[in-house]
Amino acid sequence: MSDPIIRGDVRLGKGCVIQENVIIGSEEGTVVIGDEAIIRSGTVIYPQVRIGDRFRTGHHVLIREKTTIGDHVLIGTNSVVDGSCTIGDRVSVQTGVYITTHTTLEDELFMGPCSVTTNDKYMVRGAELIGPVIRRGARIGANAVILPGVVVGEGAVVGNPGKSVIDRQSRI
Repeated sequence: MSDPIIRGDVRLGKGCVIQENVIIGSEEGTVVIGDEAIIRSGTVIYPQVRIGDRFRTGHHVLIREKTTIGDHVLIGTNSVVDGSCTIGDRVSVQTGVYITTHTTLEDELFMGPCSVTTNDKYMVRGAELIGPVIRRGARIGANAVILPGVVVGEGAVVGNPGKSVIDRQSRI
């Protein structure tokens, strides 16, 4: 285990807990993290990131540059926020989620485990990257894939909002 590494201009709010093996910042820009954050071991936060109050991560989270994250946000274990993203307030990103570059997640939404956003329709270098927009209060289920340029409406549910597969099988 090693102490956290804090590089460059990093501004931590009051009451932040930074666990071992965390890397925050570099010499290339400022990182601002609000009050009462809990950043768990193995997390890496690039420069040019702004994070609000009461932010929490699971273990081994990656947050790339030019990302803005609101208040009361959870980014779960082994999740990646791949830069130039906007995440609103009271957002819950569960374990293993991939949030691609140029994605917008509005307030009060839920990204289920292993859900993925994409930003490249053609899978070639040089194409314009267009991330999805997920509107306020939406719920994205486990393993869902949200394609480039898609707008998920306010309060929408992507996935099965009903009973789980286990519940259905128990009646057979």
